[in-house]
Amino acid sequence: MTNKIDVYLLPERWRVLSGSWLKVIAMVSMTIDHVAAYLLRYDHDFTATLFTVGSKQVSWYFLMRCIGRLAFPLFAFLLVEGFLHTHDRMKYGRNLLVFALFSEIPYDLVRHGHLFAAGQNVFFTLFLGFLALWAVSKWEEGKYSPTRLTIMLFSMIGAGILLCSDYGSYGVSFILLLYVLRQNRIFQAAIGFCFLSSRWIAGLAFIPINLYNGQRGFIQGPIGKYLFYAFYPLHLLAIYFVRCMIM
Repeated sequence: MTNKIDVYLLPERWRVLSGSWLKVIAMVSMTIDHVAAYLLRYDHDFTATLFTVGSKQVSWYFLMRCIGRLAFPLFAFLLVEGFLHTHDRMKYGRNLLVFALFSEIPYDLVRHGHLFAAGQNVFFTLFLGFLALWAVSKWEEGKYSPTRLTIMLFSMIGAGILLCSDYGSYGVSFILLLYVLRQNRIFQAAIGFCFLSSRWIAGLAFIPINLYNGQRGFIQGPIGKYLFYAFYPLHLLAIYFVRCMIM
């Protein structure tokens, strides 16, 4: 399996963002989205209309949620990059599953206000996407038959539906799309944008994706890696506690 990219969207001199900067952008976008969705939506000053575009009333809440749409495409892209470059896929998948389980309590609390609610956090979607990528890579290596690959992919997409995970089957399919089109950034951006057409703001994530230079960047080593994983449940827990105090 090769990771050589044959067609880039932007010239090399414009590709200035490392994987670490993509992670920072994704985390900031996600935090802005979750602060709006789980905290500021109760504040009239943030939901009040600032101006109107056509029939759409634009508020600070709306703008923050739009910024938040960038997060999942970036995390999906980083998952594909991580899958392609990791030295231990078993460990990579295990980390995704462990943090999916660890994140479920803060996710349930901030989203539903109680434990054991229906629906799972986005780490489950990323884990299912990882399993789907592994199945495709096995087929590429000649270890899976087309029939087995089809069963595996439908199983992962179906699991996203059954688990009601954040972005669910839609998210798993998007991860697969990024992987299949990884060698042509023009097609990846164009088809990916069309795939996200129902949430077209999310398609703007292909701007930083195409500024990516293929370098890991400043987030390195086990501490940096696990802090990146842990940020998701920790920021949800922080938002929940702040909401409890102010409500």
